Amino acid sequence: MIKTILLVLLVLVVAIGGAGYWYVSRITEGSPPFALSKATHRQINAGQIVGYQEPNGTLAWRGIPFATPPVGELRWKAPRPPRPWEGVREALEFGSACPQRGLGGGTSAITGTEDCLYLNVWQPPRSHAERPVMFWIHGGANHIGEAATPLYHGANLAAAHDVVVVSINYRLGPFGWLTHPGLRLSGNPADDSGNYGTLDILRALEWVRENIAQFNGDPDNVTIFGESAGGFNVLTMMVSPRAIGLYHKAIVQSGGLTINPFSVAENFRDDKESGSNSSSRELVNRLLVADGRAIDRQQAKVLQLSMTDADVAGVLHRASPAQLLSAQGGGMMGGTPYIFGDGYVLPAEAQADEIFTDASNYNVTPVILGTNRDEVKLFLAMSPNVTDRFFGIPYRIRDTASYNRDAAYGTDAWKLRAVDRLAERLHDTQGDSVFTYRFDWDELRSVMTLDLAGLFGAAHAFEIPFMFGNFDLIDRTMVIDDDLIPARNALSASMMSYWAQFAYTGSPSRGRDGREIEWTGWKNGVETNKRLLILDSRADGGIRMSSIRLTREGMRERVLNDASFADQASHCRTYRQLFSGDDFRQSEYTMLGKSGCSD
Repeated sequence: MIKTILLVLLVLVVAIGGAGYWYVSRITEGSPPFALSKATHRQINAGQIVGYQEPNGTLAWRGIPFATPPVGELRWKAPRPPRPWEGVREALEFGSACPQRGLGGGTSAITGTEDCLYLNVWQPPRSHAERPVMFWIHGGANHIGEAATPLYHGANLAAAHDVVVVSINYRLGPFGWLTHPGLRLSGNPADDSGNYGTLDILRALEWVRENIAQFNGDPDNVTIFGESAGGFNVLTMMVSPRAIGLYHKAIVQSGGLTINPFSVAENFRDDKESGSNSSSRELVNRLLVADGRAIDRQQAKVLQLSMTDADVAGVLHRASPAQLLSAQGGGMMGGTPYIFGDGYVLPAEAQADEIFTDASNYNVTPVILGTNRDEVKLFLAMSPNVTDRFFGIPYRIRDTASYNRDAAYGTDAWKLRAVDRLAERLHDTQGDSVFTYRFDWDELRSVMTLDLAGLFGAAHAFEIPFMFGNFDLIDRTMVIDDDLIPARNALSASMMSYWAQFAYTGSPSRGRDGREIEWTGWKNGVETNKRLLILDSRADGGIRMSSIRLTREGMRERVLNDASFADQASHCRTYRQLFSGDDFRQSEYTMLGKSGCSD
């Protein structure tokens, strides 16, 4: 029972770069048990397609190609429009996931194929005019994940609020983001970009602009939304000059944005401007060792430096997906790619925090930013350092007080970066079109010795089934008590209503039916200003506006005065983890606590 419940919870798990990496369970469905529907016959740019009808009446199409397969010479090239086809294409099956690591790591657990650039469309049954389009970008650290995951199916959201829902795949890991001089030989800035996963998202948005009217979608009213790495990618659309006019509103769920210099993504790790362990040159080093051309990293580096750029490109192109993913390093979730400013797809020499201080630097659109109340509990729960394990499954928190304290600091740091600081900058540049939320629902049951509510709370990704209205898989495993399901469903209905109203108007306001608590925009300044929507069941305070606002200095004061740490080392480690770069104060760190901290 415990293992089954945790497997379902793992379906919710997605990743964000920089904070931790978690697997999205590939629980997918085969062919839908529905017949082809004449009502779904459509003529799109590349040819004719036909789909099926969902049980709730929604019309659906799976696995529509939005680009030519990026294989062979098109590996590490900008996506091309799809090749036309003859006859009528049946759109019943999800397209393949992009290459990625599965459970356990290693080449045997690698799934997906490079022919993976497909999207899915759900059209509401009663739609006869152009309707808002909600364009979903899945999470997974830009390293794993796929649109086929059942939690992401758009039928319920489409039917409930008369919106057209689109979900997409995009290239992941070293296929999606890789820069090396050997891959910049074409002279075409798109092909030489290195940000290929970002370009895939842009190509899918172009497909929507060209074709979505055939599905009663409005190409002039597109909302992009995504969670975790998907939220990160929404923010890349906001800063990409290539995305202008392709979307009109944005929702960022547990996101954040970091744009790295080329050096991090490309250089050797021991260069003066050091690269990461997942940089392209380090990846090539591991390929050379794995191929027997070098005995260790140092010999591989010498060999690589002696090769021409074209020779290195040959090494990369000859490598299989399994070889590339293995060479990316770091186990199952290792090798998360670095997004970098190439000067074409994404701005060069730009700091994410600075971009949003000037409206001329980004695509100004209404935006929703949000996090979950206990984001990092998901990551802590799976850590053997803080939980005891039974057959590999966490079942007991060793120190509940420390667990909750560490979770609170980690989550607040996440919210500060992804919501509060970003909202302040966006409000300064675009006024009242910025909306923020916190998801607080935590009504999970206890099973034997496993306290799910205490272990996970309102953890990372747990809002996803509420926003899509997809609970079938969860209900089958009894994750919550039956008497709590009505309240859970009510919260889900409210969330879908807010998200849809935002897609219609650019303001979530009181939801589509006008009966929700009014969600007002973020406000800077006065601490009593209501600026944050809390999403929770009525028994725990319900949906309400709050004045909660986090600041760096407020968090610093909390850490410095926190007497709950059992030892000095953990106090120092928390300070070091929360404050880095310009936020780190050596004098403060040295004097922290009774004996101070030292490196």
